[in-house]
Amino acid sequence: MEKIPMTRAGFVALETELKHLKSVERPTIIQAIAEARELGDLSENAEYHSAREKQSFIEGRIKELEGIISLAEVIDPTSMSGSIKFGATVTLVDEDTDEEKTWQIVGEHEANIERGLLNIKSPIARALIGKDEGDSVEVRTPGGEKAYEVLKVQYI
Repeated sequence: MEKIPMTRAGFVALETELKHLKSVERPTIIQAIAEARELGDLSENAEYHSAREKQSFIEGRIKELEGIISLAEVIDPTSMSGSIKFGATVTLVDEDTDEEKTWQIVGEHEANIERGLLNIKSPIARALIGKDEGDSVEVRTPGGEKAYEVLKVQYI
């Protein structure tokens, strides 16, 4: 199977979520199912069906996280330098609006555009890979063509 690149912070966040699901959510839902069973007829017991549905979701997420973690390849951006690659924190300026944006290029399971974490598989990240400070980058986005200039590349 193919390794999944991620930063240390992304790996720790997934491990934390997995630990929470196993140690808090799973026991809570097992207790809720037991209490719902005590109410009697399961065929018309909404609490029981709701708890079973939540249990199914939790178990599915646990399996998903275990799979991701087992394939994770943690990459330390601070040990890198040079042109843009995974882990780089990149400051860009939109050539049309002069708006500056800063993103860190991370793995798909830790990406969160609102927090400045850009998925390595996104069109912008793919266009940035291999570029250097001062380069101009044209990106086809769902909103149309965008042109950016790379202002700064950091590995922090």
